Amino acid sequence: MTEGTKHDSALTDVRHAAFDGALVGLALLSEDGRTVLGANPALHALLARPSGGLDGAPATDLADDPASLHSGIRVWRRADGVEIDVRVRRSGATLVVEAVDADEAAHSEANRDAMAAAGLGEWRWDRASGFVTLSHRAARILGQPPGRSVTWGVLRPFLVEPARVSDLIREAVDKREPYRFETQITVGGRDLVVKVSGQALTDEAGTFTGMVGVVQDITTRIEARSEWLAHDHRLRAATAVARLGIFEWHMLDDHAVWENERMYEIFGHAPGDGTVGKTDFLDGILHPDDRAAVRQAISAALREDRDLQIIGRIRRKSDGAWRTIEMGGRFERDAPDRLPRRLIGVVADVTDRRLAEERQILLIRELHHRVKNTLATVQAIVGSTARTATDIDSFYEAFVGRIKSLAHTHSVLTEATWQTASLTGLLTNELRPYAEVADEGGDDGRVVLRGPALDLPSEIAVPVGMAIHELTTNAAKYGALSNRHGRVTVAWDLEPVGPAGTLRLTWRETGGPPVSPPRRQGFGSRLLHRVLITQVQAEVTTDYAPDGFSLTMRAPLPPRNASLNPLA
Repeated sequence: MTEGTKHDSALTDVRHAAFDGALVGLALLSEDGRTVLGANPALHALLARPSGGLDGAPATDLADDPASLHSGIRVWRRADGVEIDVRVRRSGATLVVEAVDADEAAHSEANRDAMAAAGLGEWRWDRASGFVTLSHRAARILGQPPGRSVTWGVLRPFLVEPARVSDLIREAVDKREPYRFETQITVGGRDLVVKVSGQALTDEAGTFTGMVGVVQDITTRIEARSEWLAHDHRLRAATAVARLGIFEWHMLDDHAVWENERMYEIFGHAPGDGTVGKTDFLDGILHPDDRAAVRQAISAALREDRDLQIIGRIRRKSDGAWRTIEMGGRFERDAPDRLPRRLIGVVADVTDRRLAEERQILLIRELHHRVKNTLATVQAIVGSTARTATDIDSFYEAFVGRIKSLAHTHSVLTEATWQTASLTGLLTNELRPYAEVADEGGDDGRVVLRGPALDLPSEIAVPVGMAIHELTTNAAKYGALSNRHGRVTVAWDLEPVGPAGTLRLTWRETGGPPVSPPRRQGFGSRLLHRVLITQVQAEVTTDYAPDGFSLTMRAPLPPRNASLNPLA
């Protein structure tokens, strides 16, 4: 063997020893890349293969995909079927293969692109040198050159709150914990908001050596959030003025979220009572008569993919009162062909509005009825006055007086809050022009009124007012008020008969000229019988005793409709 041959043989032995003794996996492929000509023990161990098991094996035993045999972090499969992450470096037909951990496997070039797309820039600070190394993205955010270019002292003046940031970082470093904060910086005369995350670095001895982290420009996000908060504030202010409750109903778990205090007010809930889901709403709170219609409305809105509009009565928890609500909402879907996942809507308590609408309808009907009765009364006044008048002047005087009395009664009713008139007020208004009315409870006047305070509903106040006018006029012309000594006593009370009671009124005249029954029925008698008996269903008894005229009337009071009361 020549010296050259010995040298080549020794060199080959060294190469084999280096190949077999390498701590990383090595493999030599054929020129076409389809066959493993040889693999070292480290690669066999990495892939859980028996020694020599890969020598001469097809390259697909290393990786099913030929692309996985090229440089980069790849996924290979061990002999037991477990997939592992490996880093491959290929030079010609030679492969260098080593295992990588999960963190290193995730940190790929594609991840760098993703970080850039998310606006994340990486940075690293070395404690020994004091320099901060910035990635290209971090450098653009901070307005600095990329690479190992600046110190913390250069960056600090850009911070709006440097002391707060320094304290946060110092505390995190002392505790060896990751940190995260948002802060304002000024770059190129423009104020930015950045989000910084970092982690302290230590050496094997646990000595603090520096920090590493990412920085992100979140100015646009903060501006959008501020605008959203302002919009939300305006919306809440508008709904508060409109007294609307805002809610969300999450369908999958039947859970409701009440967004403002008005929802709790409408349902009469304290914050500790919680909210109301669909099941509780339909089965417990909603009026039984409204449940079918509300269920149908919900089903139709879901089926036809349209807004939900419902109206119904609920029992308020705080006082047990029934309240009428209107609810409008819209179902939100993740996709057009998928079931909605939540309902967003508003609720309004419309009880008062509905009562006002019903009251208005009843008042219109009341007005029609009153106008009809008034016209009938005027017609009776015209006819009867014409029949009893001796000339045009007497007709005019009697007719105007009766119309004024009718107008006054209507004026009293119109000014009253609930379309009522005081019986005492009607009597006093008619009698005071003719004689002194005694003080309440007294007998020292020519006119004595005795009875409880009583407000007459409009249905009975008009005819009673007309009757009082006629009685007063007759007393002034022919009876007790026609001289200086006569007296008129009016007494009344309310008998507990009928749904609202019965008015019993007695008109008694004394001290006037002698009285005799009338030879013919005048207007007063016809009015008492046509108006009181026909319109009020009253019982009227008259007595023409020589010492003074008297009249007794018993009239049932109509029950009042509470919805007509604007104060209710």
